[in-house]
Amino acid sequence: MGGTLVEVLTIGRSGVDIYPLQADVGLEEVSTFGKFLGGSPTNIAVAAARYGHSSAAITGVGDDPFGRFVRMEMRRLGVSDDYVVENRDFNTPVTFCEIFPPDNFPLYFYREPSAPDLQLRPCDIPEDAVRAAKVFSMSGTGLSVEPSRSAHHHAFKLRNKEGWTIADLDYRPMFWESEEEASTEIGGILEMVNVAVGNREECWIAVGETDPDRAADALLERGVELAIVKQGPKGTLAKTADERVEVPATEVETVNGLGAGDAFGGALAHALIEGWDIPRAIQFASTAGAIVVSRLECSTAMPHEHEVLDLIAENPHAAPIVEARS
Repeated sequence: MGGTLVEVLTIGRSGVDIYPLQADVGLEEVSTFGKFLGGSPTNIAVAAARYGHSSAAITGVGDDPFGRFVRMEMRRLGVSDDYVVENRDFNTPVTFCEIFPPDNFPLYFYREPSAPDLQLRPCDIPEDAVRAAKVFSMSGTGLSVEPSRSAHHHAFKLRNKEGWTIADLDYRPMFWESEEEASTEIGGILEMVNVAVGNREECWIAVGETDPDRAADALLERGVELAIVKQGPKGTLAKTADERVEVPATEVETVNGLGAGDAFGGALAHALIEGWDIPRAIQFASTAGAIVVSRLECSTAMPHEHEVLDLIAENPHAAPIVEARS
């Protein structure tokens, strides 16, 4: 598969987010909605593009109007659609949410009987682009079924942990046959990546730990070089073999918490490419996530670098706490 070589390459979900323009009411009462590009890996590619990096997403869409919207919106937001596979057998998925700030945002996925991004095959992987990317980021959802699982493993072998290979642990139970299967598959790829990012529940699935320090240690023991545990209002913990970094949460008025992880992933990719040290990288990514929490949508809510740096300057209390590890 030919195409443009990019700095940041993601693989996994894409689709259309149909988000209510009214908060604190259930979907049955909502009368107006907004339509946005969606899917965590695709949103991460959008976030990376906001920071000036060339980016692309390996994903699938249907041969339908929403599929055309996904490709059009990717291009508009600076993400190459060279590696989007059109599937005539399945519709482009849509996702609805409900908005009950500050901490309740139920998601409703319409991806049955399957989604085009879960039909990616090893032959759909752009091998040269995967090898060349400075950052390659995947989502745990892509491991939930075949043939997507095999496509992901093919990409991991091409990477061979070169550059930055990031696993967004991204556990969503509705996509899996069982928790045990998710643990086996997500835990099984840790030795093939050098960065792992997840919340406490996702760490439980990957390594059987929910305590942030123990979870980070367990990720490192499985071969990851940088382990990141997101704790919501309690901030973010990151560990390497040499450092323990804790970044307090940046307080913002919550509008929709669903895009924070995607903003974190794109900002982390930017920081790693720029060669920032781990404390600065985690603070930047955490602050980017906070900005998107204060906005309704995900993809088009991704901040520019100056917005993140301005919010960091306004919140000195959220400076990283760094400890050396023996």
